[in-house]
Amino acid sequence: MHIAQGVMKTINFNKLTSIGCKVKIWIADWFAQLNNKMGGDLNKIQTVGHYLIEIWKVADMNLEDGKVEFIWSFEEINARAREYWPLVMDIARRNKLPRITRCCQIMGQSEHDELTAAQIFYPSMQCADIFFLKADICQLGMDQRKVNVLAREYYDDIKSKNKPIVLSHHMLPGLLQGQEKMSKSNSSSAVFMDDEETEVNLKIKKAYCPPNIVDGNPCLEYIKYIVFPWFNEFKVERKEENGGEK
Repeated sequence: MHIAQGVMKTINFNKLTSIGCKVKIWIADWFAQLNNKMGGDLNKIQTVGHYLIEIWKVADMNLEDGKVEFIWSFEEINARAREYWPLVMDIARRNKLPRITRCCQIMGQSEHDELTAAQIFYPSMQCADIFFLKADICQLGMDQRKVNVLAREYYDDIKSKNKPIVLSHHMLPGLLQGQEKMSKSNSSSAVFMDDEETEVNLKIKKAYCPPNIVDGNPCLEYIKYIVFPWFNEFKVERKEENGGEK
């Protein structure tokens, strides 16, 4: 798990619970299997899911008084199959294949990639999750915006007045130049929750950080979205010959 999933998610959810929201975290084990994570081995995927929960606990996610509920997709969908699958089928029935494949970005795929039949189900299922969980607010990253739009279009189609509020969080970039999104597949461009201090220091020293340039600067992004929300300050220590501390 990288810090965008670990620390940023904790910061965002703690903000929501602090103003009275109840958060449901959908542990999408079945979706990970559809997308062939961990070789499609559901047992391994669920082990990873338990690991993620423990990381959030250590990261001080506010879990007191049932403010955050972890729901496993495999268990919940099977327990309420008669409610879930008709919803998925209705969403799929109302959309053409090109509209669904345009949402494949949510899986880290392109609409031009060769998809498995299982992956074709994915957008309709993720769209159905919002209704299935009876969510008033859908909180996902900007990389998931296409399926959120699909959900709001579905609400229009069925003439429902209770559209979900889409609350999209900023995507933390990778440490290398031109990386709009931190990727787990490139270990040198991401800071992981279990990295040692020496590893973090080395990655930051090698990070893309051009002087006098703000746009596309991952180090400044980390300060804005991780350091300031977590510590409320960022101190730069400079020697007197370099201008001293200001």
